[in-house]
Amino acid sequence: MGRMSLEDMHSQMGDKVAVLTWHLTSNHYPPVPANMVDPCLIAIGACNGGESNFEVDLPDGITWRGHTAAPAWAIVEGHHLEYFLESVYDD
Repeated sequence: MGRMSLEDMHSQMGDKVAVLTWHLTSNHYPPVPANMVDPCLIAIGACNGGESNFEVDLPDGITWRGHTAAPAWAIVEGHHLEYFLESVYDD
């Protein structure tokens, strides 16, 4: 799986949200819950905008180091979202 599968899914689907959802739920073990799609999109946008320390609210029941929000960089790093950053990912 990994990056090659992610690139293949993007070339087939073309929809960033659908590819992200697939990546989180199928390309991780255990799967990342689908309710993390929106926080991941916010984190990607923040990092793409140069705001990697932007605090992203997490869904109910999900915490990062005991907090209900996490910096965008931590979400990108923790969920292997580098592919979705503008420097790598081009819509």
